[in-house]
Amino acid sequence: MGATQNAHLRHGEGDRALPDPKYTSTRQPAKRQPPRPCTKVSLSVASADCKIFNPGVGVAVRGCKVIFNPPGLSINAFDYNCHLDLIKLLRQEGELVKLRRARQKMSELFPLTEEIWLDWLKDEIRMASENADREKVYDLFERAVKDYICPEIWLEYAQYSIGGIGLEGGIERVRSVFERALTAVGLHVTKGTAIWEAYREFENAILETAQPAPGSIPTPEQQQTLREQLEKIHTLFRRQLGIPLLDMETTYAEYEEWSEDPIPEVVVKNYKKALQQLEKCRPYEEALLVAETPKLAEYQAYIDFEMKVGDPARIQLIYERALAENCLVPDLWARYNQYLDRQLKVKELVLSAHDRAVRNCPWTVGLWIRYLLAMERHRVGHRTISDIFEKALNAGFIQAMDYVEIWQAYLDYLRRRVDFTQDSSKELEELRSAFARAVEYLKQEMEEGFSESGDPSCTIMQNWARVEARLCNNMQKARELWDSIMTKGNAKYANMWLEYYNLERAHGDTQHCRKALHRAVQCTSDYPEHVCDVLLTLERIEGTLEDWDAAVQKTENRLARVNEQRAKAAEKEAALAKLEEEKAEQRKQARAEKKASKKAKKTKSGEKRKAEDDDDGEWGQEEVEQPSKRHKGDGEAMLADEEGEDMEVESGLFGRSAPTRADPLSKQKEKAASSRKEAPKILHDSNKDNVTVFVSNLSYSMTEPEAKLKELFESCGEMAEVRPVFSNKGLFRGYCYVEFMEEKSALKALEMDRRVVEGRPMFVSPCIDKNKNPDFKVFRYSTALEKHKLFISGLPFSCTKEELEEMCKAHGNVKDIRLVTNRAGKPKGLAYVEFENEAQASQAVLKMDGLTIKDHVIKVAISNPPRRRLPDKPEAERASQLAVPRQIYGARGKGRTQLSMMPRALQRQSNPPPKAENGMVQNSPATSSVSPEEPKSMSNADFARMLLKK
Repeated sequence: MGATQNAHLRHGEGDRALPDPKYTSTRQPAKRQPPRPCTKVSLSVASADCKIFNPGVGVAVRGCKVIFNPPGLSINAFDYNCHLDLIKLLRQEGELVKLRRARQKMSELFPLTEEIWLDWLKDEIRMASENADREKVYDLFERAVKDYICPEIWLEYAQYSIGGIGLEGGIERVRSVFERALTAVGLHVTKGTAIWEAYREFENAILETAQPAPGSIPTPEQQQTLREQLEKIHTLFRRQLGIPLLDMETTYAEYEEWSEDPIPEVVVKNYKKALQQLEKCRPYEEALLVAETPKLAEYQAYIDFEMKVGDPARIQLIYERALAENCLVPDLWARYNQYLDRQLKVKELVLSAHDRAVRNCPWTVGLWIRYLLAMERHRVGHRTISDIFEKALNAGFIQAMDYVEIWQAYLDYLRRRVDFTQDSSKELEELRSAFARAVEYLKQEMEEGFSESGDPSCTIMQNWARVEARLCNNMQKARELWDSIMTKGNAKYANMWLEYYNLERAHGDTQHCRKALHRAVQCTSDYPEHVCDVLLTLERIEGTLEDWDAAVQKTENRLARVNEQRAKAAEKEAALAKLEEEKAEQRKQARAEKKASKKAKKTKSGEKRKAEDDDDGEWGQEEVEQPSKRHKGDGEAMLADEEGEDMEVESGLFGRSAPTRADPLSKQKEKAASSRKEAPKILHDSNKDNVTVFVSNLSYSMTEPEAKLKELFESCGEMAEVRPVFSNKGLFRGYCYVEFMEEKSALKALEMDRRVVEGRPMFVSPCIDKNKNPDFKVFRYSTALEKHKLFISGLPFSCTKEELEEMCKAHGNVKDIRLVTNRAGKPKGLAYVEFENEAQASQAVLKMDGLTIKDHVIKVAISNPPRRRLPDKPEAERASQLAVPRQIYGARGKGRTQLSMMPRALQRQSNPPPKAENGMVQNSPATSSVSPEEPKSMSNADFARMLLKK
């Protein structure tokens, strides 16, 4: 009869058949928090016995011996963790009655996890002593199995029902529970076997009780009962062997041992088919086994596989398994509900899934909208739909626009209820009342909660006006609504006037169309030409000569004023641009004069020293090399390299101390720089951009950059060449080109962007010619709204990534932390923290915003960077840029080697401003070339004589 036949079946006794331990997983209760609940209430669990206070005050439980004060408690009734803390406290204190009320309150707001339900059920089972209490436990089990599909809860339910087998109808009740459990979780590959084995144990126990006493002859009734009971067990074996379950071979061997007859061929065929299907599922089950929570990617792959197979029961089960571990992922709920709505279409199943979705993710407006549509689709009562809508308004959405969407969905539902063939009806009055309430709600509640208008474009009022005009034939009301829309700051937009015009054109009369367009011409500021064209078109088709003349005059006057305003604005912009140019020119002139005076002093002192050493008083023919511009951030070694040639002269003329003797390291750097200076310059080949990366923001003092970068990028793939860029003096300029043999190696190298090298973040970007692609910009981070990511400002500069992670992980699973630094790698006091989902991020915002860290008050918000506005160049500035001829330099720009050696006193300005004389403008240097009589070139000696004569 099998090894499990003699198991004790009373609840709490004997061994329970469990799934394979290696597939058993323990899931911690999910931490969840709606992002921004609208309603904050105190959580009253036992009248005045339990209250939850603000953070820092804690939970005071009257009649208890201790006061529990966890740091995360708040007065928010939608705070999931707050409920958990209260339940934990009451369970520790043994306050079972208050504990029951706390659990009841929590279950009304949230679906409970498997662990919470099992703890609750075990506590209630211990307290149940009478049959009436047993019925209450049955009701609790019925609620538990509706939250999630959990094999352990179904198994506990079945085992508990066996304890009531002696009551009237007890056996049939146990069988009913087992059958429902098989329907719900019997297909579970790893845990379904436990339900099947427990069911067979129960039927085997019934068979044992039906056996006649030893030595007695069974009556015909007993024999019939035995045959029926044996057939039940045979049926269970055959049904189980046709389903792909873990450890099917053991079940098959047990059936062979238990059955006195050979196994039927059809059963063997179904068993082999199930084995083949199990082999197809095994890779996905093994992937789930080794994956880390929440295993969303693995579950999604499993779902895609089952969708291709197409078994609705198995698709439903794998969705339920995924949701049990990812209950806070709105997209997963949305996909599941969409499948149920379009494929299964079973009312109880569909509505249950939608209800659980909005209870798990109440902050997601899309789930509420789908719930309302599903209830309407399955003809749920109007009162129920209205109640669900009211719950949605109190759910706490993240954006003001979410409230517009939920209101619009509800108003659409109310409109579909109205029979517009009747002049007046109760449904029509309810629709109008709802429109008015929506407008008032979005005006007051949104401005209070979000400090912004919930419906700036008046979408709700526009739809209301369309309903009145098209369905109710009430143009008077529609005009009143449009008048209200225009007074809310929309009169300056041409599209709003054209919407109103189209409505009048379709359902009104020509007089009101003309009146609307005349007002539009007067008020529109964004596209007045378009509105004027529409008015002229109307008068051309339907207007009289007087109407045409009036329209032409009005549009001409309006466009004249618009052009005058635009001209004034352009003049103002041009004036501002000119002012900025003058300021820039003044700053440039001041810098040039300062630089010229400094160079003149240095040149004069050099001439004096040279004249004392030279008998003939003439300069040598060798040109004096000008010191190059020193890069920002260069050290003392750079300064010594650039000014070493003139240091001796300066110390003699200006009384500076003599230079210290250069150390061997400086000599080594000078030698390396001189060798690089003599090396030929290699230009980048743009045809190899796809295999080349541009590396920048490196330290100028990096020694042997080529070797250093080869070491850094050797893990990316084989390199063809590393080309550091050096200045004319052979000094490293902080950037280089790294060319690979394959494109995939270059793509892998891009992943090293922002890696810290010698204390600075190294920038690695694609090699793109910005002259050909001026709009190209590399930015690896999103600039859109990311609801699962936080932006933290006001951090102390000493705050480390580890310290911030330790602070944030108390509110959820932290996936990534990025501390914002400047180009030198120094922190800016800003950070981005990415959480696993929106709920955890919102929980962190509520708990962390305004905290003090090392005497710094931080600000925490959902990551939503403002859009970067690129300033448009004024037309006058663009014209001036086009008019002025561009200075033509070499391929490397205006380098040191292109500096003129002529003294500034003898130089002509390259672009002097034109001077007016007697009303005429003199020719600019751009048009007047140098006369042939001027000397073409002069030597340094000639310059020296000229200066000395002066």
